[in-house]
Amino acid sequence: MAKKFFEERSDQSEVKARIVTKYFFAWARVITPTAAKHGGKIAYIDLYAGPGRYRDGAASTPLLVLQTALDDARMAQMLVSYFNDARNENTATLQEEINKLPGIEKFTYKPIVTCGEVDDEAARYFNETKLIPSFSFIDPFGYKGLSLNIIKGVIKDWGCDCVFFFNYNRINAGIGNQFVAQHMDDLFGRQRAEALRKRLPGLSPELREAAILEELANEIKRLGGTYVLPFTFKNAAGTRTSHKLIFVSKHFRGYSIMKSIMAGESSTHDEGVPSLTYSPADASMPLLFSLAQPLSKLKENLLATFAGREVNFTQIYETHSVDTPYIDKNYREILKRLENEGVINVRSTKGKRRAGTFADHVLIKFPGGGHIGH
Repeated sequence: MAKKFFEERSDQSEVKARIVTKYFFAWARVITPTAAKHGGKIAYIDLYAGPGRYRDGAASTPLLVLQTALDDARMAQMLVSYFNDARNENTATLQEEINKLPGIEKFTYKPIVTCGEVDDEAARYFNETKLIPSFSFIDPFGYKGLSLNIIKGVIKDWGCDCVFFFNYNRINAGIGNQFVAQHMDDLFGRQRAEALRKRLPGLSPELREAAILEELANEIKRLGGTYVLPFTFKNAAGTRTSHKLIFVSKHFRGYSIMKSIMAGESSTHDEGVPSLTYSPADASMPLLFSLAQPLSKLKENLLATFAGREVNFTQIYETHSVDTPYIDKNYREILKRLENEGVINVRSTKGKRRAGTFADHVLIKFPGGGHIGH
């Protein structure tokens, strides 16, 4: 399966690689100023790295990340990169491809390539070792080697975020399969896995997907991953979910940056609200997608959530946008509408305000006296 994957580059694999590479660059730009004062290192960790190139010669994620770092002198000085794969032929090829990268000598720390299974020992290492600021990519081809302990280990320290591949098709089928029960327990936690086994039979495909994702996100949050953001990939017909890319961070800034990146890779947007989904079929059916009218729902929800309160934009965005598809510009658009309609009162605490802007010194007063949590 792994060999076939790297022989055949798909649109989905390109989207996945772009999301990971874009976030790595954005994350590194945020982290490096602070990291430079405390040890001067940042890390990229890829536990299922593959051979580096597809059969058609296109670079896969490891080479794209390294090239991104080589294009930034400071990043090249600070980056510690670690690539692992379970197949000897993959690691040998990857090492050759890394060695051929133009400018590879710019790295202060030579990229590390290892061969081995991602197992309980690996999980123990990441949980017991204090990591430098790291962005980790965990992309197994199934569910073996993907565990809560691995995720917990790679995000536990300061500046550490991760994104992992969640093979929804196989996991959905595996939850009720006693032969892979231990893998499911490792991924969801035993209690949540048991609860899913009881809850899922009889649910519609949409409700099954929502239940599985909810339990996974809740368990990750319990382990310290404050922000969990999934990006969905649909099959070619757009009729069902094939897999997801799930981002985990302890900081809202990382969550917001990744949501903007995923928004840019979404196949469709409804009233400017991203689907956070890549579906080859969606682009040909814009009318079907546009029936949801999400901005109207956001407007109603903000009026209910912040009724009677005076808050600034950051308070609104950071408390309300979590676990929703809404991005920064959606909130700004709705607030402008509400102000133009005279529904909200807006005042600046620092002199004159430029019309239509919502800096942190601008306070927004919502009508009503009650407060309804969203």
